[in-house]
Amino acid sequence: MRKNILKNGVLIVLLLALYSCDKVKKGENSEFETLDEKTEIIDNDNVLKQNVIKNTDVLTRQIQFGYSVSNDVTDIKHYQFNNDDIEVLENECSKTLLSNGYKFPSDEAFNNRVNNIFGTIHSNKSISYINLFDVCKKTASFSDSDGFRPNIFISKSKKLVVDQLLLPEIINYEELYPTIKDIENKVNTKFTSNNGDNIYVTRWKDVSDLDQQRKKNIQTLVARNMYLFNDSKAHFEWLILNDKYFMRSLVTTFGNYDDKELNKWVADNTDFKKDKIREISKVIYNQKCDDKIKVNYPLLEIIAEDLEKADEMYSFFRYDYFNMLLDKKNNLELTFSQKAEILARLHSFIFSNMKDYSEYKSMGEFAENYDNDNAYSKEFKAKNYYNIPDFEKQWKEAKQEGDGVPLPGE
Repeated sequence: MRKNILKNGVLIVLLLALYSCDKVKKGENSEFETLDEKTEIIDNDNVLKQNVIKNTDVLTRQIQFGYSVSNDVTDIKHYQFNNDDIEVLENECSKTLLSNGYKFPSDEAFNNRVNNIFGTIHSNKSISYINLFDVCKKTASFSDSDGFRPNIFISKSKKLVVDQLLLPEIINYEELYPTIKDIENKVNTKFTSNNGDNIYVTRWKDVSDLDQQRKKNIQTLVARNMYLFNDSKAHFEWLILNDKYFMRSLVTTFGNYDDKELNKWVADNTDFKKDKIREISKVIYNQKCDDKIKVNYPLLEIIAEDLEKADEMYSFFRYDYFNMLLDKKNNLELTFSQKAEILARLHSFIFSNMKDYSEYKSMGEFAENYDNDNAYSKEFKAKNYYNIPDFEKQWKEAKQEGDGVPLPGE
C-alpha cells in the first residue's frame, strides 16, 4: 500500500514538473514573461531617451538662434535647417495627429494618395519634400535667400505631411522642456557686429503672438492630414476658410482634380477677367514636370452647368484667352505644340458641352485667322486629334462650314 502511494506521489511530481516545463516553453511562466517585458520596456525606454536627447539638441539649437536676427534695417540671418530638424518635427507632428484622432493610413494607401495629389515628389536621403516655389525642382533647398521656407515635407514613415516649421512653432517648448528656459534667458538680444552694426536677436519667448501662431499651425497640420488622408469633410470646410492658398494650390499647382467640391470652390472663387490670365491658366490646365498638359475638365464641367458663370468663361475664352494663347508675344512659356493642345481641348469642350454657344463660328474664326497655313491642322492630325471624342469631325466641319478655309484635298 505504501509502495503504491509512493509511486503515485512520484508520478504526480513528474507530471507537475513536465507541466511546468511546458508552460516555460509556451511562455506562460510569469518569471519568463516578466523578463521579456522588461527587455521590451528597456528597448522602448532607450528609444524614448534617444528621442528626448535629439529633441533637446535640436530645440536648443533653434532656441539659441532665436526667432529672428536683424540689424537696424532688415533681417540679416536665417536659421539653417538640416535633416535632424525635419526628423524631430515629423516625430512631434505624429504625436500631435495621434492625439487629435488622425487615423494613420497603410503604406500603400498613403503612397497612392500622395502620388495622386502631389504627383512628382523629391527625396534627399530620408526626407521627401515638395518645393512650393518650384514643384519640379529636384535639388533640396531648406530656404531661399530671403529666408522663406518653401517646402512641404512628406513623411512616408510617419504617414503625414507638414510645412517646414521650427519646434517652437508646433510645441509648447517651455512646458515640455522646462530646462530650456535657462538656455533662452542667456541668449544675447543685442550686440555689435565686427563691422560695427547693431545686431538684434528676437527670442522665441518674446514673440507676443507665438501661442496664436502655434495654435494655427497645429490646426492646419491636423486639418490638412485629416482631409487629405482621412477624407474628413469637416476639415475640408475649415481649410477653405483658413488655408485658402494651400487648398487652391492643390488644383493650380499640383493639378489634383479628383475632388469635385474642391473644384467647385475654386470655380466659385475664380473671376474670368483679362487682368488675371496667368492665374486663370493655372486653373484651366496644369503643366507637369515632364511638360505634359492636363486640362481641368471637372472644373470646366462644373462651370458649364452654371449659366451665368458659363457666359463669363466663354466670353473670356473667346475674346481674351484664345487671343492670348495665339499671340506669339505671350509670356506663358508654352511651346507651339502645348498651345495647340490647349486650344484644341478647350474648343472641343465648348463645342461638346456648351450647346448655347456658336462654337462653329469661334472655331472657324480661329481656323481662318490663325490656320491659313494649316500649321494647327497638321499638328492636330499628327497628334491624332489628342484622342478627343469627335474633335476631328468638329475641326474639319469648322474649317469647311465656319469662316475658315478647308483643309487641302478635303
